[in-house]
Amino acid sequence: MKKEIIAIDGPAGSGKSTTAKLVAKKLGFVYLDTGAMYRAITLKALRNRINPQDEKKLSQIARNSKLDLIEEKGVNKVLLDGADVTEAIREPKVNRIVSEVSAHKEVRTALVAKQKELGKKHNLVTEGRDTTTVVFPGASLKVYLDCNLKERAKRRMLELKDKGINTSIEEQIKELSRRDKIDSERENSPLKKDKEAVIVDTTNLSIEEQVDKVIQLYELRKKNEISLPSSPASD
Repeated sequence: MKKEIIAIDGPAGSGKSTTAKLVAKKLGFVYLDTGAMYRAITLKALRNRINPQDEKKLSQIARNSKLDLIEEKGVNKVLLDGADVTEAIREPKVNRIVSEVSAHKEVRTALVAKQKELGKKHNLVTEGRDTTTVVFPGASLKVYLDCNLKERAKRRMLELKDKGINTSIEEQIKELSRRDKIDSERENSPLKKDKEAVIVDTTNLSIEEQVDKVIQLYELRKKNEISLPSSPASD
């Protein structure tokens, strides 16, 4: 039987990860954080002092590393070669170069293959920047979470503050703008809005409202009651 897949795309800071985790929990689906997989490979590259432009070495790491995404006592954890790197992959040094690492075609090919295999085994809620367009183009529901830049920067600043990392909205606007440019203009699997995706503007939504919206859309799609209208995107 074909597995149910809810695929969520959108730019950094739009609320993809938190929304996807909670939707998966409420529906009893497996949460697949594709971005965490790219972050784990980036972390390993940093630890091995591999140049983020060295596609050959990076693709070797992507193919040969053991990546596991598990839930432990209600917490989603990322294991890299058996070691818990859940916190380490969110550090600023990883943030700075993950878009460069994930832009390489061979790196993406290796990790997309791992992601597709998981989609054959489990009902999934998954998110990233090419989840609806490349990884799961046949997903049961495709959602594109949009959000204006200033609000995304504010969210990222508060997220880092909670981890004891001091930054400013201005710094995060600069960093997110840089990442948006790389993600949108890269040659391989760029960030874009799939024509079948429902656009949900999260600028003025709470996480709870985002989660409820995605679940509502999924239930409507299952009933085949729609062609779903898109909510307007932010500037």
